[in-house]
Amino acid sequence: MSGVEGYMYPNEVTLFWSVLIVLYPYITGLVAGAFILASLERVFKVDAVKPTYRLALLTALAFLLDAPLPLQFHLGHPERSPEMYFTPHATSAMAMFGYVYLWYLMAVLVFEIWLDYRREIVLRSQQTKGLLRLIYKIMTLGSTNISERALHIDEKVGWVVTLIGIPSAFMLHGYVGFIFGSIKANPWWSSPLMPVVFIFSAMVSGVAAVMLLYMGLTKLRKQTIDMRCVDTIAMYMFYIFVIDFTLEMLDLVHRIYEADESFRSIDFMVHTKLFFSQIVVQILIGTLVPLALLFIVQVWKNNISEIARKRIYVLCGSLILISVFAMRWNVVIGGQLFSKSFLGYTTYKMELATREGLLAAIGLTLLPLGFLWILLKLLPPWNDSQSHAAQLPASGD
Repeated sequence: MSGVEGYMYPNEVTLFWSVLIVLYPYITGLVAGAFILASLERVFKVDAVKPTYRLALLTALAFLLDAPLPLQFHLGHPERSPEMYFTPHATSAMAMFGYVYLWYLMAVLVFEIWLDYRREIVLRSQQTKGLLRLIYKIMTLGSTNISERALHIDEKVGWVVTLIGIPSAFMLHGYVGFIFGSIKANPWWSSPLMPVVFIFSAMVSGVAAVMLLYMGLTKLRKQTIDMRCVDTIAMYMFYIFVIDFTLEMLDLVHRIYEADESFRSIDFMVHTKLFFSQIVVQILIGTLVPLALLFIVQVWKNNISEIARKRIYVLCGSLILISVFAMRWNVVIGGQLFSKSFLGYTTYKMELATREGLLAAIGLTLLPLGFLWILLKLLPPWNDSQSHAAQLPASGD
């Protein structure tokens, strides 16, 4: 049961959105950020991040497959969710998410990965045996022409798909911020900057996640980490994080200057229930510390050894992931803790083994890593495997 202090109406006591609704924007943010990192190489020709291009795409897909599951767990009757496709409600942002999700999954992400891997898929369908051979044959979709001209067309179409995917990634995650920002009844959420803040925090969290995965997987494979690649990713991560923090501070200054009821919500959050998660975890530890460390690296990079830079990047990436999760927590949970009159507040106590408890949240957080493991086995993104595939004989229709 939740504890209540002060005066609250009955409909203000219960928190209808739990930790699973915190996970939902967090996971979709990782998807958007990972795709943006991939687009740096494909669209903007940042060759330094090429070692992470395919890994970023597979990471985005792994987390995208997991993205709707927190909502499914949260629904009392998840079997009814397909109804939104058959009876669309155009004025509901939540209902329209299904179409946004399918568009981004099938028309953008899966299609781009298929185009990028099509040559390797065809070659593996010819070289493997048994069940794997059948899987790869299905993945070819009947397209086995891997002539130079066909691959050139794949490259051109893939570039266009990536270009379309950038605004699609913004739309995928920006709409989550739009939902919160458009709720006028809650001064903690109601802000025109909310969608923009969500997008930039998503970008920085996705970039940090791919950087950590690249460094960790490269270490596990006993390969050498490309420091030029990691340094470049850290540079972009720093710039994006600066913009994200600036936008959050701009929103804060605007609330203070306007001095409406939203200012009372800030005072409420700072001095009561969210002081630790908002001030200590999100701002001090999760934002200011990594910003300071990344700034030091950017200014004095030549005087810092590779080992020290690797450790700084791992620490900063981890703190950024924690900070963005704390931000999602403070928005979703924090916005439900206080009464509209500010005369009272409630608490949120997360249970352990329920449908929306801690174990379910941990499982849904780790599940994308399982999806990623399967994708890495089927479609290895490593340069050494790509070189091996390149040596296999090409064939066409």
